[in-house]
Amino acid sequence: MNIDHANLNRLDLNLLVAFDALLTERSVTRAGIRIGLGQSAMSHNLARLRTLFGDELLTRSAEGMRPTPRAMALADSVRLTLAQIQSTVLQSEAFEPATADRVFRIGLADSIEVAVIPGLIERLQASAPGVSLRLRSTNRMSILEELDTGTLDLGIGVFSQGQTHHKRRQLYTESFLCLFSPEQLDLTPPISLQDYLRWPHVLTSLADDARGAVDEALAKSKLKRSIVMTTPGFLAVPFVVRRARVITTMPSRLARYFSEAFGLVTSPVPIDLPSFIISLLWHESFDHDPGHRWLRQAVAGLAPEDHFAL
Repeated sequence: MNIDHANLNRLDLNLLVAFDALLTERSVTRAGIRIGLGQSAMSHNLARLRTLFGDELLTRSAEGMRPTPRAMALADSVRLTLAQIQSTVLQSEAFEPATADRVFRIGLADSIEVAVIPGLIERLQASAPGVSLRLRSTNRMSILEELDTGTLDLGIGVFSQGQTHHKRRQLYTESFLCLFSPEQLDLTPPISLQDYLRWPHVLTSLADDARGAVDEALAKSKLKRSIVMTTPGFLAVPFVVRRARVITTMPSRLARYFSEAFGLVTSPVPIDLPSFIISLLWHESFDHDPGHRWLRQAVAGLAPEDHFAL
């Protein structure tokens, strides 16, 4: 590709930095704070950007500043360009964990957080005390946009979608276990299908309807379970199971952790359920970023069963 140096010389790279900050924050004030400028200077940059691109780029709405279609069309290209410059020019030196001072933003569900983060924090404190994490609850529907806009550096979870610029690394394969209280239910593992269907269930699901992988599997045999409660997260579930005459089905690592911590009992699920793969997901812009590569390796280093065992 030939570089048009004469025309590019008219472009201030700082304007692209301002553009990315504005698209990320959707606020002139917050974008200014993000890159160390006052509101007046940031407003001036927005005016210059509007002239440069011949578009309003951001317009006011009831929810704040809203990007125009032209701004959204430019967003990924600008972010990719800035990330490549950052990775190549500013972070070309090797990442030194022992002396690094860096924050990483990770998106993951609470079930993955319990399984992965304690071991990762232990490793960070031992080898990279200046590195900190900012965790954010996310799901497979929103993760791609959050990676593309730079809201997150890394995702950990079950990811079945993605584009060519979304990079993935498998961590481990997960399955399901039942969880119940021996004080509430007179059951002995492995529980039968009859007992499994006899008691009401707690379902964890982000969807509005009370239907999950268990219900899909039961439907194939024209069976149905009774669901007494649905919740979008796992962390309240063991408290409910300990106090109520219910059964729940959840990822095996989480079930074993709750079993040990709350005095509950696990059992194989008496129906066939598909296993699923937990993976890392990131934007290709960070492929060669030394710090990002180190973080991915640190998480992947927890993958063997003995590190992820709960």
